[in-house]
Amino acid sequence: MTHPDPSPHSSPRMPSHTLAELSPGRAARVLEVTGQDNLRLRLLEMGFVPGTLVRIVKRAPFGDPLELRVRGGHISLRRAEAARIGVEPA
Repeated sequence: MTHPDPSPHSSPRMPSHTLAELSPGRAARVLEVTGQDNLRLRLLEMGFVPGTLVRIVKRAPFGDPLELRVRGGHISLRRAEAARIGVEPA
């Protein structure tokens, strides 16, 4: 029995962490962006594509938003948005 090839948009690894869970100063590699809506598309357009290295620069005092360094730029995301990005620590 043959198995179908995995979709080019699916990740071969299951993320055990999300970007929202990482501590400041930590780096991670993006595995997937979940959902099927406009937010997912926007996150991909901002550079959160599988394989990209992301670093948590800092968190606001109450943990929201997060400042991230991705592809040479700084981006701020709310914790709920960052929770949609599956990562593996780098």
